[in-house]
Amino acid sequence: MTSAEEFTEFAIAASPRLRRTAFLLCGDWQAAEDLTQATLAKVFLAWRRIRRRDAALSYATRTLANAYLAGKRRVRVNELLTSRPPDRPAEPGTPELRIVMLDALATLPPKARAVVVLRYWEDLSVEQVADLLGCSPGNVKSQSARSLDKLRALLGDAVTVIEPQAPTPGKRPQTGDQHDQ
Repeated sequence: MTSAEEFTEFAIAASPRLRRTAFLLCGDWQAAEDLTQATLAKVFLAWRRIRRRDAALSYATRTLANAYLAGKRRVRVNELLTSRPPDRPAEPGTPELRIVMLDALATLPPKARAVVVLRYWEDLSVEQVADLLGCSPGNVKSQSARSLDKLRALLGDAVTVIEPQAPTPGKRPQTGDQHDQ
């Protein structure tokens, strides 16, 4: 198998995960697609230097995060940011929760958003996120804490209102005041 064929297999397998992570970082499907393509192009250029193929996804995730942060450092005058969700059909489940969460994520600064997405969506350790973003583990912890506090303050009861708790078997669901029981 040639190097180009190996990369093609990798790109096909890794693209959906990279695209989802990119979407969580930038909040726009078109921008996420562009970010994913730019990431795959950079990984392709470095493909021969990637010695351990099992580490290729980690390398690609780091490249994705770096590309996202580099893009945020540049001033983008030609873009109009809106609070509307992307122009895609809603996926089954709780679309309201997705919109609320994406809007809340959009309020975080780029590096803080990257920390939250990598830590809690990609489920990376503090050390892995620190290595990916080129900062100290303490910085990741403090960014995580501040970002989660900000998200909690923004979301408040929004999450519990959108996604009510499932009733416990054998117990009546609450329909109003605590006094109704």
